[in-house]
Amino acid sequence: MSSRFIRTILLSLCLIAITLPAFFCSSPKATDNNEEVRESKWKNVYDTSAHYVGMDACRNCHAGVYETFIKTGMGQSFDHATKQKSAADFSPAHALVYDTALDFYYKPFWQNDTLYVMEFRTEGSDTVHKRIQRIDYVVGSGQHTNSHIFNINGYLYQAPVTFYTQKHQWDLAPGFEKGASSRFGRMIELECMSCHNGYPKFGDSSENKFIALKTGIDCERCHGPGSIHVQEKSLGHIVDTSKGPDYTIVNPRRLSTELQNNICQRCHLQGIAVLNDGKNFFDFHPGMQLSEVMNVFMPEYEGAKDKMIMASHVERMKKSRCYVESGKMSCITCHNPHVSVKYTPRAQYLDACKSCHGNNNSQKQCTEKLEVRKLKNDDCVICHMPHNSSIDIPHVAVTDHYIRKNPTSETEKTNISAFLGMQCFNNKNPDAITIARGYIEFYERYAPSKGLLDSALKYLDKQKETEAKQKQNRDYIRVYYLLNDYNKIINYATTLTSTQVNDAWTSYRIGEAYSLSGNADKAMPWYKRAIDILPYSLDFENKYGTCLLALNKADEAQKIFEFILTQNPNYVSANTSLGYIYLQRGNNPMAYEYLKKANALDPDHEQTLINLAVWYHNNKTDQQAKKCVLQLLKKHPENKQAQAMLANLNGAS
Repeated sequence: MSSRFIRTILLSLCLIAITLPAFFCSSPKATDNNEEVRESKWKNVYDTSAHYVGMDACRNCHAGVYETFIKTGMGQSFDHATKQKSAADFSPAHALVYDTALDFYYKPFWQNDTLYVMEFRTEGSDTVHKRIQRIDYVVGSGQHTNSHIFNINGYLYQAPVTFYTQKHQWDLAPGFEKGASSRFGRMIELECMSCHNGYPKFGDSSENKFIALKTGIDCERCHGPGSIHVQEKSLGHIVDTSKGPDYTIVNPRRLSTELQNNICQRCHLQGIAVLNDGKNFFDFHPGMQLSEVMNVFMPEYEGAKDKMIMASHVERMKKSRCYVESGKMSCITCHNPHVSVKYTPRAQYLDACKSCHGNNNSQKQCTEKLEVRKLKNDDCVICHMPHNSSIDIPHVAVTDHYIRKNPTSETEKTNISAFLGMQCFNNKNPDAITIARGYIEFYERYAPSKGLLDSALKYLDKQKETEAKQKQNRDYIRVYYLLNDYNKIINYATTLTSTQVNDAWTSYRIGEAYSLSGNADKAMPWYKRAIDILPYSLDFENKYGTCLLALNKADEAQKIFEFILTQNPNYVSANTSLGYIYLQRGNNPMAYEYLKKANALDPDHEQTLINLAVWYHNNKTDQQAKKCVLQLLKKHPENKQAQAMLANLNGAS
């Protein structure tokens, strides 16, 4: 596989992860009718009445722990964009980023107490494009990075620039490099937010519309919902925890090693997270097996043991002999999640090593010469867990939790030589459908290699039972959509009605299959079904509106595009589609208003440039029309419509 393929292996969608702790629960029991009954001694694990109370409620009784915790990477993971929160350097020498692939400059700056990012483009000494976006949140503790999020009516998006603290420099955000920038369009969805912050209130009728946000990962992420615990204490029911557990709230220290690690795995096993049917990213509670909610896959490669992903701490630890042979190693063997790594005494980490490798166990003592050890201050971590760069986040080096001898030897600094497959790191026996979804997800997000989809189909075909096959329809449709095999998708769709499908993405993909096969009339009910399920998914709304427009239902389409703009006035396609509708009606002022706004938001948007060129031509300003077409061809030279328009404009002149 190419080095470019490898560089894209990991969750560039994610921002920078923060240090997170651990948890556990008893195994589920099976009844005679094969239904699983979840049980736990901890009352807040499966009790559906248990709810989150917020960190301030914890603070009332645990003020000391609160004061140290809010200084940790978790406690500082997410907050409003303020000068106090930001770790970035805004001096002119540092605060300028150039995207060489898309030809945009980015300049972050403060205006009074508000943070902005300005995007601009120059031609010679002229500024030919400028867009300014207010920033509402900073994500990341500043130990490694600060990334930036903005809010439009509850819809959250990531800004295209990040400050990399260790290198003290601004650059494009992870995943925005090498022409992959979505500029101001990358949605912040549940998966991202569920690891980088405390659980928010989310509008489940969209992909990225949030009702309320917390500021930082909080106590209940590691201890579970606190309502039962708070109620019991308010009634005066106090438990002497020196004599036994208080089962009203999970204490990770009292969980098994495996289930301690399950909590850390929730965010520090970064990979392809495949949700179980009917589950979402908020369903995991401390005290559960992570596999009850999701299975996390990682691509496995031959060679290159030094290659690692930013937030793959648990995966790296599980490769270590210390973990494999001890049977008792968890994240909190070394880490106190209530205290920042910046304030943790070095001795705490070294004492953890010496608990197995100390003087009382001569067989496991360090065999390195004393004079060599002294050169590294006799520090186990420096030698066996050195800092290593990550393959998914640039300009960052983190402690490699793969504990081993000679971790930087030349034999391990090899290139990845072969893709071995997808491995699930939190479940030894995932079913075939789940494995297939791991391959599909990996293909769709990071590595568009057809072999991954062939593997997915192989695993899907292993399920022969009728009921299981019916559940797989959405997976087959997803695979064939990625393969551009629209006929197979339509074959599936002919056995279904739109109301039988309860997955918005499946409905959308069927709509796309019909639309791209030239049948907008049959596509329409499937797009409609997608927005019935997710009415605040603006991308699905836009597809439905575009389909209505293709069927000459301009009045209905107009209502859809206007709704989109009530939610996000900066939605480029909705602006340009409304411009087109008014252009068709001969309303030049309204057409020009919408098209110019779309062009100001995205100066390279193909349909906007075509519609603007038509507007200028209709208004007898062919030089401006030609300028639009040339700009389009500069960025999209394969566009046939633009080529024809240029020929006509040249002929007219």
